[in-house]
Amino acid sequence: MKLASFTHAGRASYGAVKGDAIVDLGKRWGARFPTLRTAIAGGAFTKAASELESTTADVPLSAVTLLPPIPDPPKIVCVGLNYRDHAAEAGLKVPEFPSVFMRATNTLVADNAPMVRPSLSDNFDYEAELAVIVGKGGRHIAARHALNHVFGYSCFNDGSIRDYQFKHSLIAGKNFPATGAFGPIIVTADEILDPSKLTIVSRLNGKTMQNKSTGDMIFDVPAIIAYLSSWTPLEPGDVIPTGTPEGGGIGRKPPLWMKPGDTIEVEISGIGVLRNPIVAEAPATG
Repeated sequence: MKLASFTHAGRASYGAVKGDAIVDLGKRWGARFPTLRTAIAGGAFTKAASELESTTADVPLSAVTLLPPIPDPPKIVCVGLNYRDHAAEAGLKVPEFPSVFMRATNTLVADNAPMVRPSLSDNFDYEAELAVIVGKGGRHIAARHALNHVFGYSCFNDGSIRDYQFKHSLIAGKNFPATGAFGPIIVTADEILDPSKLTIVSRLNGKTMQNKSTGDMIFDVPAIIAYLSSWTPLEPGDVIPTGTPEGGGIGRKPPLWMKPGDTIEVEISGIGVLRNPIVAEAPATG
């Protein structure tokens, strides 16, 4: 099943993507489940797949504006340095445990929405990542059971302000507004049985920058879920970007930063393409 959050005719909703159209589930389920996150938490999709096969779509995809698939995640817990070659190009040691940091929800932008290069820096880097969406929450989840807690997968671009990341703090460099692209859709876990067999690609202005198998992760999806749930309860709708492979702008000589007018794409096999233009931050007023 492919799911999206969107706005249409001034109303925020969510639905199931069928070809080039969408079934408006928010219109049908909104009284009980006002958002995709609440529908996931409420188990609404347990039997929905078969029912949706015979449901007529409500609106063309071309008529909606996509939102981040989970616009209101309880947590965005990102994993850094999860590919050995990426750690090497950043000049950092391979971590003994998953290296994690948090993102704020105001950093998220949807497919086709602009990623904003801040006025304070031009060191705006791209990071193509597989995002895991938690379906079943829990604490102390064993790795062997971890995939049972995954609702689905999406694309993520962990846009990073590198000078702030290294000179100030990791949290600062990762939390400028509108720097984390997420989407375009969620593909449910029943369609991606093995998240270690996906190909992740980034393209800047049409040129391939990154191209790697998710099988090259240092910590795979089950290991990440087991580790995170050891110190924090996971909740339905949590988003876990799982790290980026080598090929980012920071590892190039000279470094290659995204600039206003660029277009960045993240493509993951079985999921789709997340595409975003890059714009400059608007001048401060007042």
